[in-house]
Amino acid sequence: MFPYERLRRRPDVEASNLFASDAADRLLADLAGDDVLEDGLVVIGDAYGALTLAAAARGARGIRVHQDPLTAERALDANADDLGLGGTYEHRPLDASLVAGARTVLLRLPRNLEALAEIAALTAEHADPRVVVHAGGMLKHMTPAMNGVLGEVFGDVRASLARQKARVLTARVPEPAAATALDRWPDRAFDAETGLHVCAYGAAFAGATVDIGTRLLLSVLGDAMPEAATAIDLGCGTGVLAAALATARPGLRVIATDQSAAAVASARATASANGVADRVTVVRDDGLAAQPDGSAELIVLNPPFHIGGAVHTGIAHRMFADAGRVLAPGGELWTVWNSHLGYRPALERAVGPTRQVARNPKFTVTASQRR
Repeated sequence: MFPYERLRRRPDVEASNLFASDAADRLLADLAGDDVLEDGLVVIGDAYGALTLAAAARGARGIRVHQDPLTAERALDANADDLGLGGTYEHRPLDASLVAGARTVLLRLPRNLEALAEIAALTAEHADPRVVVHAGGMLKHMTPAMNGVLGEVFGDVRASLARQKARVLTARVPEPAAATALDRWPDRAFDAETGLHVCAYGAAFAGATVDIGTRLLLSVLGDAMPEAATAIDLGCGTGVLAAALATARPGLRVIATDQSAAAVASARATASANGVADRVTVVRDDGLAAQPDGSAELIVLNPPFHIGGAVHTGIAHRMFADAGRVLAPGGELWTVWNSHLGYRPALERAVGPTRQVARNPKFTVTASQRR
């Protein structure tokens, strides 16, 4: 039996209530069975390597893997080395090269239906006509709408019995013509309030809209270090903040960084759509790991307050620490956060003196100055 207990989450946040595998991973592996030994195995959404490495331990080779978070890729690599399974898979972007000719796809169901629709359409359009997709998740994160999304591009979708609060949807009979007609990513929309075009691939947070926290931060962004020559949009998502800064300040150079592959692709598309691609550099990175100490005058941040399906502030605290390191003395971190999270003391510790800039019934905007 595969040693799921040996998997770790590093370099992602590790905590007693956060796990590297769950019952959905085990159910997927069991139901897929020897299908994983077919040529052309593809794994999508594997959190920390449970699906990929269980298949590799069974004998699968040449596995093509797509994981949206960079930390997930690095965790898979570290776990593979620990288990002696390096070289059994390769990382691929979410494009036709990932699923071309695939006979079996193991998919951890994303909670975002747009992300599922993008994956389903891509698979139905480019995989082998005999492809079987095993898509699993925990019941608390699954909805009947997921069956419908798969059913738009597959002729046969069936649900397994539940086991340990997990279930698998199995999809067969791809319909490439329907998939081609539905392929619309990145989505594009114009936000009249900000005057910005927003582009989003399926897994990007908030899609082609401006979320309400970002909107509050945008309303005061003109006051954020107006003389700054360099700025970073940390955890940039679709790149709305980066595009807003670059549009409003023609002399500003902006770095937009996110660990999500979908976010990075979306931010590049947003910068291009707003005519600022020449001044916005988009980087896929684990926080600000690639940025030198004391190099930024302004950092803007709308941090996540969950990790996967778990509410957890660990990522936000790591982002605060990164900002404190990368800001130049006197530089500022402008952050919007859910008021009930009470981040001000953490910002004071990680960055420096913090003042409230704006507040509404749900969100607070603060400015923290680097000591």
